[in-house]
Amino acid sequence: MARYTGPKCRLCRREGVKLFLKGSRCATEKCAVSKRAQIPGQHFRGRSRLSDYGKHLREKQKVKRIYGLLEAQFRTYYEKAAKNKGVTGYIFLRQLESRLDSVVFLSAFAPSRQSARQLIRHKKIMVNGNVVNLPAYQVSVNDKISYVSLDAKPQEESSFPAWIEWNAKERNVNVVRLPEREDIGYEIDEQLIVEYYSR
Repeated sequence: MARYTGPKCRLCRREGVKLFLKGSRCATEKCAVSKRAQIPGQHFRGRSRLSDYGKHLREKQKVKRIYGLLEAQFRTYYEKAAKNKGVTGYIFLRQLESRLDSVVFLSAFAPSRQSARQLIRHKKIMVNGNVVNLPAYQVSVNDKISYVSLDAKPQEESSFPAWIEWNAKERNVNVVRLPEREDIGYEIDEQLIVEYYSR
């Protein structure tokens, strides 16, 4: 499987916002966006005014980098969302947010989405009592997600989104409902992505 292996802070600097690709480091003063807020590259000359296409492209790249996907997989999610009835942008974001790697990250089982993918690939995560090793697995309502090791627990029990619930007795995370638009903690304008793929 192809994946980005370059410096992660460079991606945050390119988008001009913190994408939290390095977990808790992004919340400290060591974050590259805080230290050097300019676009990376030798020939940086300041931010120029973006065209409409540039705005669409930057928004698409930002969301793609947040969820750690490459172009082919990202476009496949969009095409699936476009075939469903309803608001395409909302359905698209809901699909991305309800991926297993995203849920493991939001449940504080892992400090970043990349770490969550590694846990899943190494067969450390169970869904409804069965080991799942596909980071792209779509969770459903009432799914129970837990570590293979019974004594493991999330790192921060207080920071769960409203649609995920920690069950201390069974030591697992329950998906209470699918994520709504307001549950997504990033500033994303999904309409720009829809316009990008609709051009």
